[in-house]
Amino acid sequence: MVEPKILPGFIEFSPSEQAQFKKIKTTIAKNFELFGYSPIDTVVLEREDVLLAKAGGETEKQIFTIEKGEKNMCLRFDLTVSFARYVASRENELAFPFKRFQVGKVYRGERPQKGRYREFYQCDIDVIGKENLSVKYDAEVPCVMSKSLKEIGIENFKIKINNRKVLFGFIQSLNLGCDYNEVVRIIDKFDKIGKENFVACLKDLQISDENCEKILNFIEKSGKNCEKIEFLRNLNIASEDFNKGVEELEEVLSVVKSFGEEDNFEIDFKISRGLDYYTGTVYETFITGYENFGSICSGGRYDNLAGCYTNTKLPGVGMSIGLTRLFVLLRDNNLLKFESKSSIDVLILTMGEYCDQAVKLAEFLRTNGVRCDNYFDDAKFKAKMNYANKIGVPYVAILGEDEIANDYITLKNMSTGEQQKVSNNELIKIIK
Repeated sequence: MVEPKILPGFIEFSPSEQAQFKKIKTTIAKNFELFGYSPIDTVVLEREDVLLAKAGGETEKQIFTIEKGEKNMCLRFDLTVSFARYVASRENELAFPFKRFQVGKVYRGERPQKGRYREFYQCDIDVIGKENLSVKYDAEVPCVMSKSLKEIGIENFKIKINNRKVLFGFIQSLNLGCDYNEVVRIIDKFDKIGKENFVACLKDLQISDENCEKILNFIEKSGKNCEKIEFLRNLNIASEDFNKGVEELEEVLSVVKSFGEEDNFEIDFKISRGLDYYTGTVYETFITGYENFGSICSGGRYDNLAGCYTNTKLPGVGMSIGLTRLFVLLRDNNLLKFESKSSIDVLILTMGEYCDQAVKLAEFLRTNGVRCDNYFDDAKFKAKMNYANKIGVPYVAILGEDEIANDYITLKNMSTGEQQKVSNNELIKIIK
């Protein structure tokens, strides 16, 4: 007999957990739509040349490839590459700026560990422009995410924000004589490796003690956001990119304030996202008290989303939630806002041979938007009630000889144990 186990790195939820997960997905999606983001659903399997056009190095090693005849196909690694292909193939029919969101599964050949899966749901929003895109969208995107996190019950969190122009401008002003991208990648790892290892990594690049100290003083700068902006201004760095980054950061925070979300934002000069993909504003989000779990929502600004697929410049800004990973964090730490509930509102039980009447009642209820189910198995009434308790249904509707003869329904509240005789219409009013 085969052991019914799933592969390492994959996860399945119980029915009640799945109901909670669905509620989170639905709540986030409704909030995105409030801000004018359109839903799309890209394919799970991509052509290998399409998917790998924007991938390389470690990323390429983690992509699942499927060989079918002479064609090689890949499971999507994230939602961004598929979105790039989607926009490039439809740039003449889309209205820009194009605002989209997508919730879907992605696949990564990572080493399975706590909080890291090979199959998981990702939730993305992006705004794409044609040739140019206002930096005000750099504020809107994280504010939409901030409001969405609050909607699903996460109140204490910080969206750490930075601008890569600022970071690169500062590093270049030190004339380090090494690969600036490598320095940024090391900065991105600061919180994971600690100060001592961070300095050791810088020294491996032949960076002097004096410049190591300057970099540390910069990335560890504390204070209010306005004080950090003033700190940047007072550095007097003669770099067009640096000063442009400072202006962008200041404008983004000004618009964030207009959205009423400023309390959840904090400038952090260590945030770089570690990828050359991002070119301006970058973000990472941490739940207060659970920072060791890592960022739950990240993203940033990019100059050209679809450069591998079209000559048209398509700048954009976006953020992504690892939804499965976030759900597990919330579940395991009792942070879920949504209670574990049954997928139905009422279970219809019969005492006797009243199947026809029970089915007709169910159809009436469904027509009026009430989620319901019939229990058809031939079992004792106690077993039927045990089933109702086990699935967590809030109400049970009972049909027996007296109910049919006198044209009423016995409705039981499973939380309080209260029973009452109701008509069809009264039942709907009580449940809805």
